[in-house]
Amino acid sequence: MIDFHSHILPGIDDGSRNVKMSLGMIEELSRQGVDTICATSHFYVTQRTPEHYLERRQEAYELLEPVLPDNAPRILLGAEVLYFPGISRMEALPSLCLEGTDVLLLEMPFSAWQEYWIREVCDLASSGEFTVLLAHIERYYTQQPKKVWDQLLDLDVLMQSNADYFLQPDSIFRFRGGHKALKMLKEHRIHLLGTDTHNLTSRPPRMAEARETIRQALGQHVLERIDRLGEELIG
Repeated sequence: MIDFHSHILPGIDDGSRNVKMSLGMIEELSRQGVDTICATSHFYVTQRTPEHYLERRQEAYELLEPVLPDNAPRILLGAEVLYFPGISRMEALPSLCLEGTDVLLLEMPFSAWQEYWIREVCDLASSGEFTVLLAHIERYYTQQPKKVWDQLLDLDVLMQSNADYFLQPDSIFRFRGGHKALKMLKEHRIHLLGTDTHNLTSRPPRMAEARETIRQALGQHVLERIDRLGEELIG
């Protein structure tokens, strides 16, 4: 089971504050059955260069790695890259993909998207360099017309949803979840899951609960579809 979106690295963003918290989050993810965690700390081009970000990410991981238990899930380093105009021309963008893959976890603005933004995402998707994975699409899904999503799906842009979307009738971001999430998953408008966990209190991992909700509503074969795609992407 793969968590495609998490903030478990200590002290690099608004996620885990320290190594102790990171270990607690990893232990909880492992308890829920997650065997691969994608550590996707925030990347904001206005705050750090890619080089500085990668240096800070490595430092955070090196604090954590020596104290990981032997049975800890595999951790893949990546980034949650906030879209910015001109992103498709950033030479260092491949270095922000999930390690060992061409998967780019892209966070879009929480608003109606401008035509230029959409065109750039399409350019990234059609470049042959990236598998574009849009982060927590439930946060901006209703703000874009259906034709935008159809256009992206036609270009094989993948959609990641947070586990919480399947569990809360009114999430902290005030977008209806539950039934809508299941419908989108059934219609292949959600492809992969992430916890987007930041801590163990206000934003804990809830992957096991979400998967059980999916299993009961749609069947085990849908979970197998998610897992199969995830394995194909990370190898």
